Amino acid sequence: MTSDPRDLNPDLILGAYAHGFFPMADSRTGPISWYSPDPRAIIPLEAFHAPRSLRRVIRNGVFEIRVDTVFEEVIRRCAMREETWISDPVIHAYTVLHHRGHAHSVEAWRKATLVGGLYGVSIRGAFFGESMFSLEREASKVALVSLVGHLRRNRFVLLDTQIMNEHVRQFGAIEIPRGEYLNLLASALSVDVSFGGRSS
Repeated sequence: MTSDPRDLNPDLILGAYAHGFFPMADSRTGPISWYSPDPRAIIPLEAFHAPRSLRRVIRNGVFEIRVDTVFEEVIRRCAMREETWISDPVIHAYTVLHHRGHAHSVEAWRKATLVGGLYGVSIRGAFFGESMFSLEREASKVALVSLVGHLRRNRFVLLDTQIMNEHVRQFGAIEIPRGEYLNLLASALSVDVSFGGRSS
């Protein structure tokens, strides 16, 4: 299913997530397509694990983690690749979602410079991870570890990573049938929690 990028708006996006769909632009200037993969990739929050080498980086305090301080810069950094599904209409719509309190960035900083991070959407007890970038080795991974800790502390139920890849697999991501995913999503949306404030 495709739609005109001009039709992309925050309310449409939130409604789609609540029904198991998410948008991606076909190219930097192309139409918007809507996806609901079967199987669906998730990271079970209770089973999340970080590789030993990454835990060492975290213990050494190489990166400072901040939340929601430069959301638009994070999403634009995520779009800076040769082929991207993050078009300007996507950036605009998700930035509006950020100002409404639904889209969030977790950022890795080093010496006052943004060097990695990720962004996604939260609706009640569900967090939908969208994209990440890294200018320094392990930066985006440290941001992911921080995100998971934040979701656990705030009693989230679901961390949706949408499509399986080797990057998320190393953290315990699994694939589940779409029907099982929709049941888990419904449970997450029934939980009255929120992403919270501006600290990790």
